[in-house]
Amino acid sequence: MDISVRQQGECQVVKLRGNLRLGEAVDALKNVFEDFTANENNNIVLNLEEVPSMDSSGIGFVVRALTGAKSRGGAVKLVKPSKMVAQTLKMVAVLNLFEVFENEEDAVKSFS
Repeated sequence: MDISVRQQGECQVVKLRGNLRLGEAVDALKNVFEDFTANENNNIVLNLEEVPSMDSSGIGFVVRALTGAKSRGGAVKLVKPSKMVAQTLKMVAVLNLFEVFENEEDAVKSFS
């Protein structure tokens, strides 16, 4: 799992590349989000365009990240989940919890 993070405007943009599955991938992403929490960065854009698949651990983490951000007055917004990831999130009835955007620019602007 490759994770790149950059600040853009009032939010953190996180771009993932690789499968979001139990183990190192989810643990690495947890560490990134813990840093956000410690620094009060609660507006997060999560780009899933290059994430071919996500297991239940990945789904659970993304939903917990959304819940945590909302409890601190922020949000997690998704960018262009791959077809398989979108189908998986829809199948477990959590896709509708997120705002989903076609590109990072629109997602970032939605926080303004």
